[in-house]
Amino acid sequence: MAIRASGESRSTSARRPRERRSSTRALLDAFFAALREAPARVLMVDYDGTLAPFRGGRELALPHPGVPEAIKRILEAGGTRLVVASGRALADLEARTDWIVPRPDLWGSHGLERRAADGSLSAPPIPLPLTDLLDRIGQWIEERGWLDLFERKPFGFALHERADPERYPEARTALLEWWRSSLDRRGLVALPFDGGLEFRPAGSSKGRVVESVLAELPPGASVAYLGDDRTDEDAFLALRGHGLRVLVRDRRRPTEADLWLRPPEDLIGFLTRWERATWAEARLPAGANGGAA
Repeated sequence: MAIRASGESRSTSARRPRERRSSTRALLDAFFAALREAPARVLMVDYDGTLAPFRGGRELALPHPGVPEAIKRILEAGGTRLVVASGRALADLEARTDWIVPRPDLWGSHGLERRAADGSLSAPPIPLPLTDLLDRIGQWIEERGWLDLFERKPFGFALHERADPERYPEARTALLEWWRSSLDRRGLVALPFDGGLEFRPAGSSKGRVVESVLAELPPGASVAYLGDDRTDEDAFLALRGHGLRVLVRDRRRPTEADLWLRPPEDLIGFLTRWERATWAEARLPAGANGGAA
């Protein structure tokens, strides 16, 4: 027996999924039509949960099968600037994305660290009192046997539930009881994400990445941001009215994104359409795209 929402007729509940699919197709068709003629193209992607599925261990976060090949084809087609935004420390993100050649524009620590495609590095200095606090918290975590839950970052840290769901509640409660006031004094805010709790400086977010990239683009650029987590909602908000916002995850949830894709099939399909659109533009005769060769 089919289960329907209260007050819905069978015909209404059957029609709505088709309407959503039709709306998604129309949105994608319009976006890729504009992409072909855009003076600049930027593909912005989150890493964990978007390009790579979540694993129990952060070191096991490898990209979905087929994603590296799809990204490679996009870069080979030319004309696309690839931006990878992550909450991971920049050094960690660089190691996870070493398969991307040529190197993309990498943003780590929720926009606080940047390694541009030309290799230049930009990041604010880390205050010594903050480093001292993070050292003491790390030692406290280790003494209690929770080190596998702990991810140290240059400007903060995260506590991961996936590493050990049974011990996570105890570690989270104790951490907040012991260290909350010290963290507040250093300007670190507690922000939940899918699978844990993170402490990071106020004002750092993936929305900051989007705003910085948009400021570098010419009018008429085509931009898309693909993300999965609550932390990607900041990026979706920053991109409102300026590009396509895509939620990539197994299950839909309330979001600011314009559409929802399931990984890896829908994700690879999106990347393939991007590649085809850029190849199509490259095959246009000189002058057919606003004078571009």
